Amino acid sequence: MVTGDGYVPYTSQNLPDGGMLSLVVRKAFEQRGLRTTLQWRPWNRGYLLTQRGQYDATFPYIVSPDRQVQFLYSDPLYVGEQFIFSRAGEQIDSTSEQSLSGRRFCYPLGWQAPPQVEKLVEKGKLTRHSPQGMSECAQLLLLGRDDFFLAERRMGAMVLEGLGADADHFTHSREPINRNTLHLVIPRTLPDAQWLMDEFNLGLAALHASGEYQRLVEDYFRQINELEPSLP
Repeated sequence: MVTGDGYVPYTSQNLPDGGMLSLVVRKAFEQRGLRTTLQWRPWNRGYLLTQRGQYDATFPYIVSPDRQVQFLYSDPLYVGEQFIFSRAGEQIDSTSEQSLSGRRFCYPLGWQAPPQVEKLVEKGKLTRHSPQGMSECAQLLLLGRDDFFLAERRMGAMVLEGLGADADHFTHSREPINRNTLHLVIPRTLPDAQWLMDEFNLGLAALHASGEYQRLVEDYFRQINELEPSLP
């Protein structure tokens, strides 16, 4: 398998077990007696290499009609909410197109932005920057080169704190801009792709049925809770 770095707390080389979802994926395969190896590549490169069959699977990805043509999607690994992170005093309304328009935002290369944001980019009402990871997006925000980035509340706070940002210097939208599910994906061209996906989903279901999934997620967030600053 392959994944990308800096998607805190889901995938990160600096977190225990490579991030929460790296642990979930490994545990799900273990439920079916399948051993895995995990490599780290830039997001876009890892995705393309999986598409070409050099890896059996990659994660975590949201559902996209274009990707569904080429990949099988697992049952949800996690259900998340994305918020708009901006500088203090510039809180942006996630429900207002007018509030979003005319701004510069950051989202890593290869990541699928929420549909309403993509439409504004296509209309020329939003400018997108796409660096390799979320840390670069947080840096661009703090440097004033971008107006906002999108992230789950825990993720955005942890990335900013990792750069030494004072919690008073940034804020996030009151309402999430998007709710989505994160998945493991397997290229349809992979031999026995459906069998592998079925095995993974059975393992994931077993984690849920036993209560281990909930314990695992709660324990993981407890481990990293001290990294999360208070948000205004």
